[in-house]
Amino acid sequence: MNRDESLEKINRDSEFDFIIIGGGATGLGCAVDAASRGFKTLLLERSDFAKGTSSRATKLVHGGVRYLAQGNFRLVKEALLERGRLLRNAPHICHTLPFVLPTFNYWQKIYYGFGLWLYEFLSGKLSLGKTKLLSKKETLNFLPDLTDKKLTGGILYFDGQFDDTRLAIALAQTAVEYGAVVVNYCKVNDFLKSNKRILGVIATDEINKKELKIRAKAVINATGVFADKLLQLADSSAIETIAPSQGIHLVVNQKFFRADKAMMIPKTDDGRVLFAIPWQEKLLLGTTDTAVTSISAEPKAQQEEIDFIIHHFNRYSSTKITIADITSIFVGLRPLAKQGSSEKTAIMPRDHVIKVLDSGLVHIIGGKWTTYRSMAEHCIDKAIEAAHLNFVPVKTKELRLYGYQKTNNKNSLLCYGSKAEVIKILVKNDSSLGEKIHPSYPYSKAEVKYQIENEMAMTIEDILARRTRLLFLDAKAAMEAAPIVVEMFNNSSEWKENQLQEFNTLAKGYLV
Repeated sequence: MNRDESLEKINRDSEFDFIIIGGGATGLGCAVDAASRGFKTLLLERSDFAKGTSSRATKLVHGGVRYLAQGNFRLVKEALLERGRLLRNAPHICHTLPFVLPTFNYWQKIYYGFGLWLYEFLSGKLSLGKTKLLSKKETLNFLPDLTDKKLTGGILYFDGQFDDTRLAIALAQTAVEYGAVVVNYCKVNDFLKSNKRILGVIATDEINKKELKIRAKAVINATGVFADKLLQLADSSAIETIAPSQGIHLVVNQKFFRADKAMMIPKTDDGRVLFAIPWQEKLLLGTTDTAVTSISAEPKAQQEEIDFIIHHFNRYSSTKITIADITSIFVGLRPLAKQGSSEKTAIMPRDHVIKVLDSGLVHIIGGKWTTYRSMAEHCIDKAIEAAHLNFVPVKTKELRLYGYQKTNNKNSLLCYGSKAEVIKILVKNDSSLGEKIHPSYPYSKAEVKYQIENEMAMTIEDILARRTRLLFLDAKAAMEAAPIVVEMFNNSSEWKENQLQEFNTLAKGYLV
């Protein structure tokens, strides 16, 4: 995956079947779907792949337990089906994770036990494990730092876990394997139109500062929380379609909750589910659901959100945390499909909505990572129809993603799958590349070199936030690693100095 080669292909090609705007879960899923069906496909992302919402998930591949309580069985069943497909098609990035839901009276055990049994039942042949009622002793064996005050037992169930940005990169590489052209740091500024019909886009290559005019038979707006801005650009009379919601996650050291299993708190004070999840040798706590009116690339956590998570975690844990224990805090915006006048985003389902405008623009919003594949399938079906192309059946249900490899090995190179051998060869040829970029974390210089050469990493942030997850795990350590990472780029001294300043400013926003 090479950015310069992608730009050369754009210059050579006069027209694409589809131009997809947005390099998050939805856009990348659409690119894989369209390219694997044989369509000439281009994806443009204005910053880096998964820069926004798609890098800030709770790292779960799940059906959505709380939607059972809302009676939305269709959404749960679809998500559980897609969960099974994702774990099957990308075992190097996704794995099964056991969860324990603690109960504090016997009615809770019966109520939640039945709900989680139904959750397992709906997954059918793609079940990840048997749901089991636990005694108080068994629950504490699984979660030794759980408070035992009024504890009556718990329920063991299973869901999936993944690394969201590593999946995003794998999708981009898979799309390229099937002939798609993907480019990051390429911003769409306007549309090419004739008689109010969209014929393509006008974009800017943000690296080389060049304007690109590219034609397509259909254009897909998959820009997440920013989708309404493009919608207005396509049709100034279009109404708002998104009700943005903010969710934050806190990361602390795993010593505060020692377990290889996750804990689910089934009902917080605002009606949400809260998780304490082991992730990359850290503990991930989240999330919140706060309706917001302003949208930015780097949303900020509100103090009450931070206090909310700390308060609820400390209610269930015998080991208490404070703000000083947080190693990183990250915030994501959810592009929820607007429904009437409801202001309570916590109760809005993650259904996706696809609209085809009179201009021909295909507009997709909503959804979540777990259902990215089915969303893409529905979207490309609509786009084929809008572009009057011959229908080709979907290919992605059993499509193995880039680097596919079945393995039980949990070393730090697992996320590269079969491509980990390339990184090992780099170290074999140059032992200095085996050096870590930070003494407390497993990431090596060889990984950084591979990411620059093969994964379109263009900045320090691309490396430390998304190709590796150091910024999301430990913001202070990421700032300490930045001077080593920047030297891996073959750029000018002035560029490197600017990069360090920009990254340090960004990283401070991940510290409390």
